[in-house]
Amino acid sequence: MKTLPRKLLSWLQSAWPRVRPLVRLESGAANEAPTSPSAPPSLLVKCATVVIPALNEAARIASVVRHAMADPATAEVIVIDDSSIDDTARLAREAGAEVITSTMLGKGASMHDGVAVARCDVIVYLDGDLAGLRPHIVTDLCRPLLRGEADFVKARFGRVGGRVTELTAKPMLKVFFPEIAHFAQPLGGLIAARTSLLKALSFESGYGVDIGLLIDAHRSGARLVEVDIGSLENDSQPLLDLTAMANEVSHVIYTRARTAGRLHMEQVVAMYETQRQATATLDYILSRRRGRTRVILLDMECTIMPDRYVVELARATGHEAALALLLDGADDAATRSERIAALFRFVHRQQFERVAQALPIRPGVIACVNRLRRAGFMVGLVSDSYFVAAEVLRRRIFADFALAHTMQFDAEVCSGVLHLNPAFLAQPGDPGPPICKSHVIRRLREDRAAPALAECWAMGDNVNDLGMLQAADRAFTIEPKSLALTLVPGVTVVTTFDELGMLLPEPRAAA
Repeated sequence: MKTLPRKLLSWLQSAWPRVRPLVRLESGAANEAPTSPSAPPSLLVKCATVVIPALNEAARIASVVRHAMADPATAEVIVIDDSSIDDTARLAREAGAEVITSTMLGKGASMHDGVAVARCDVIVYLDGDLAGLRPHIVTDLCRPLLRGEADFVKARFGRVGGRVTELTAKPMLKVFFPEIAHFAQPLGGLIAARTSLLKALSFESGYGVDIGLLIDAHRSGARLVEVDIGSLENDSQPLLDLTAMANEVSHVIYTRARTAGRLHMEQVVAMYETQRQATATLDYILSRRRGRTRVILLDMECTIMPDRYVVELARATGHEAALALLLDGADDAATRSERIAALFRFVHRQQFERVAQALPIRPGVIACVNRLRRAGFMVGLVSDSYFVAAEVLRRRIFADFALAHTMQFDAEVCSGVLHLNPAFLAQPGDPGPPICKSHVIRRLREDRAAPALAECWAMGDNVNDLGMLQAADRAFTIEPKSLALTLVPGVTVVTTFDELGMLLPEPRAAA
């Protein structure tokens, strides 16, 4: 047998560490025993090509590559560089990745390029700007594929998505593709899938690529699952980029809906209504917390205003007598709310808004809200009434968000159907009644986004606010309608909003 030339032998020795995982994948993986659900990550075969599309990600690309390289499921890491003008390519190579320049600018083109060069039967996509990654994310995403439980895996991280997710993607999926509307981060770029499946799918060029892959994988009959990977950090998009993202995402969903024969005028109208209702959800509100650690919840009716909205709406629409009978009824809270909502069937949305616009606001409310916000509070309006009114009042007092139940409108006309806001509903193990504002505080405290919520204040006036006041870190009542509120330990009685404002610390001067 001839001896290999010394130069060739030296090259093989230097290249072997990079080639070895792939040789193992091609020749030995088929003979390994399947990984059991309880098997530790270290027993997983190196099965995945990790593809990282990147454009000017020098700040974080090296750490993402090193994280992927350290995962026991990773066979190779390929960074598809969109001709970055910073040190992205160099840092990625130094961290151990193979770097390829993309064939065309755009995340979708880069993802497609990754499919063309991947050597493994499984591809995992990671973003190049990630931070706070827990160990073995590649393994976690691959596991359903290796077990034969799925063909396409999306990562779920944190509690909510961003603004485009909550206001564009989720409402549109709910109308056009309700079968996959439950995915927490449909726009998320952390995906694992079989290479054979990805080769059969279309890759949009821009922001719509991830939602397009999700819809197309579903329509192809692939098995889709979500995997919780904890929390992570990535860079937020500028406002102008969010506008472009929303436009591209909506275009992709519309296109897929038309191809699927699901694009009808009735659905478009329903989609806009769903988008409006999305701003009433706690998920959307939490996506706008932006690092604030203090929240105050202000009751709407008889707290920031001296009157009850539903009474004034009934008076304006000729349902005052019927409402009086229901308000005094013995029904449970949910049934009573549904029966009251049915009174306003066929009332136009503009009538709801006109009544909310005309209601008087207590003196000092706007100045107090302004001072709260300057002191670092996220100010929210909560109401047992309707979001269509609470949102008007929220904007009138310059608060950050409104939480209330949503009335269904069809072509701008009230259907009489009320949807209870999930933030008000008890979860298993929650104390208190099934529907209560106290549950809003519990859901706020469950937000896993950093920094954690440090303090939650509340203000109300009646027994329906009692649970909220008891759950708050600091509570206030104004002109209490029930003595029970004044007997709650720690509840401060104020006579005006100016008095509440005086209890706040002076806002810090701008630097």
